[in-house]
Amino acid sequence: MADVIDSMLDLMRRLPPTRTEENVQALVNICPDDADELLQSVDQPLQVMVDRATGREYLACDYNRDGESYRSPWSNEYDPPIDDGAVPSSKMRKIEIQANEAFDTYREMYYEGGVSSVFLWDPEDPSGGSNFAGVVVLKKTMTPTSVYEPAGSWDSIHVFETAERGRQAHYKLTSTVMLQLITRKGTEGEVKLPAEKKGLENSKRDGEVSLSGSMTRQSEQDWPLHDSSSHISNIGRMIEEMEIKMRNLLQEVYFGKTRDIVYDLRSVDDLEKARRQKELQKELVGSFTKRPPTESRKSG
Repeated sequence: MADVIDSMLDLMRRLPPTRTEENVQALVNICPDDADELLQSVDQPLQVMVDRATGREYLACDYNRDGESYRSPWSNEYDPPIDDGAVPSSKMRKIEIQANEAFDTYREMYYEGGVSSVFLWDPEDPSGGSNFAGVVVLKKTMTPTSVYEPAGSWDSIHVFETAERGRQAHYKLTSTVMLQLITRKGTEGEVKLPAEKKGLENSKRDGEVSLSGSMTRQSEQDWPLHDSSSHISNIGRMIEEMEIKMRNLLQEVYFGKTRDIVYDLRSVDDLEKARRQKELQKELVGSFTKRPPTESRKSG
């Protein structure tokens, strides 16, 4: 079984990240016995669902899934309904409600839209005491109003574990960001293909550039613990720092490196003109360095 999972994960790394959901579903259909382990191992774009009881949106992921149903953090109910779905204990549920309200404010501050959800679960070992684990997921989608406007999505998955140590708590955080960007450039006089001639080979517009991928980082920190609500603020600080760090890393390193590669492959300006300017600059610098110093006049 391990060889089958390793082979599927190796295949997923070679397939286009923009079609992760389709590829995962295809592998699940081929190997249904390994579906649960595959779904736990592959990060997929988060899906937005609506709580039937409250009307509020929440995110569906593998961490609130039980079979084919997903638990809402607002009503604690599964959709579609099931009788024996896993739910957190009353103590965990109280913290989960507070965490969802806190991260809803965080989402509005940093994303100005989108959807956020927090899911907690009790330790598998009852002797774990007050230790617990959970996940914070956030999603923002940019929907274009016309066919030529850019589109994209940002998915954040932050899985954490807590271990209380007296008046302190140790936190382990694993953060994954999935980013998808599509830029389009078209003209008013663009010729549109007839519907019967459109296929996979014509599904991408002229001038469309797609950039997508994922990044995972880990962090461990110790924070003071005053009461159970301190977990929310401590985890919030760690996620805030991690998202800012990953956001800057995406912009400065990955996008910057992509820009440098494009400029090396194809210059925007005339290379011959740039070469002549460099030679002229060298000549000017050389003439200044070879110029003899002016003798100072002595006053009599």
